[in-house]
Amino acid sequence: MTYIHSSEIRSHGHLKSSNCVVDSRFVVKITDFGLHYFKEKEEQLLDDIYAWERNKLWTAPELLRLMHPPPWGTQKGDVYSFAIICQEIVYRSGVFYLQNLELSPSEIVDKLRKGGKPSFRPTVEEFDCPSDELAMVIRRCWAEDPSERHDFQALRTIIRRLNKDGDKGDILDNLLSRMEQYANNLEALVEERTSDYLQEKKKAEELLYNMLPKPVALQLIRGETVTAQWYDNVTIYFSDICGFTALSAESSPMQVVDLLNDLYTVFDSIVEHFDVYKVETIGDAYMVVSGLPVRNGNLHGREIARLSLALLDAVFKFKIRHRPGDQLRLRIGIHSGPVCAGVVGLKMPRYCLFGDTVNTASRMESNGLPLRIHVSPFTKDILQEHGTFHLEMRGSVEMKGKGSVITYWLLGEVGSPYNIQQQGYNLPAMSETLFSLQP
Repeated sequence: MTYIHSSEIRSHGHLKSSNCVVDSRFVVKITDFGLHYFKEKEEQLLDDIYAWERNKLWTAPELLRLMHPPPWGTQKGDVYSFAIICQEIVYRSGVFYLQNLELSPSEIVDKLRKGGKPSFRPTVEEFDCPSDELAMVIRRCWAEDPSERHDFQALRTIIRRLNKDGDKGDILDNLLSRMEQYANNLEALVEERTSDYLQEKKKAEELLYNMLPKPVALQLIRGETVTAQWYDNVTIYFSDICGFTALSAESSPMQVVDLLNDLYTVFDSIVEHFDVYKVETIGDAYMVVSGLPVRNGNLHGREIARLSLALLDAVFKFKIRHRPGDQLRLRIGIHSGPVCAGVVGLKMPRYCLFGDTVNTASRMESNGLPLRIHVSPFTKDILQEHGTFHLEMRGSVEMKGKGSVITYWLLGEVGSPYNIQQQGYNLPAMSETLFSLQP
């Protein structure tokens, strides 16, 4: 830099850490000086605003405040850039490191332009530097007043003296010491990057576990092919919100988003307490299954029935933010039977269920009533084995593709806090026949 300042070039103008390269003998070489008009045109064509602002972090404040700064910079501006590079070397935390403060390049550049007292500068403390004098030199080199900054001739003298005071042993000892420091720093960086990688890997896996059943997700992570499986008997839950289309028409898009987010947050917190898997949500529709991918014998009907009662109880207590006086009207249908399940798609894999059981469960929901749990005769038979659930016969219901089907309403369970009748909720009218299923 002393040579550049004493030559016809006069100043560097773009001094930064990426322009300081180290050769095979561990000697620093300065690059990217000269050709100022070419560089100025390159900067004007730069589309990446973030990269452009980040390049300004080595630029002296007095140059940042100029509408048209000289493309070749100034000698005192180079000294300021040198101080920023020294701070990078001391902390090894990137350009313009600020302890306990995170600012974007744009925010830093704005603060530098505005100035003020004390001057806004990156962190540098004596106890972090190899010597107290080095910290003083760095502060002097980035002084707000350019005339107070050292020149490179003076800096060369100071640095030589600091190096002489710190020299111990011969050249080989110093080289080995530097290599050891470099290796230690490299190990620390590798450990830090590995830790960051493991954290991101954990986040990605957790996201995958939310998208797919954990056993299936683990197969995909191991690179295994997930084959479709047949399940002899599972229980499927379907629900939707009656009048959701009309409610959406009378609400703003953000209000609809808030409603669904609040509702499904409550639902998801309840689902976690049961042996079930949430298949998907489409708009106001919510689909859950029990008995897969991990089979649970004949417990799938009980789990879905208990989940349905818990969700319906939560809906009675749920308040719509923008319409607190309205009762959300959830309609639930459950059905049991065989299904085939597997992963569909590569870029956006989805765990899907196939079979007539899915269609029938959907029909049970669509043929139900608001604030009711509509139960198919197949699920009723499974619940009867447990002997604790209270149901009411609804009667014969015409279903598309099924003809006339005798269905039931699920009202509660003995000893359960989610007993609809005992809660005294205002329910739609039901038929008169009430019975308790016994084993």
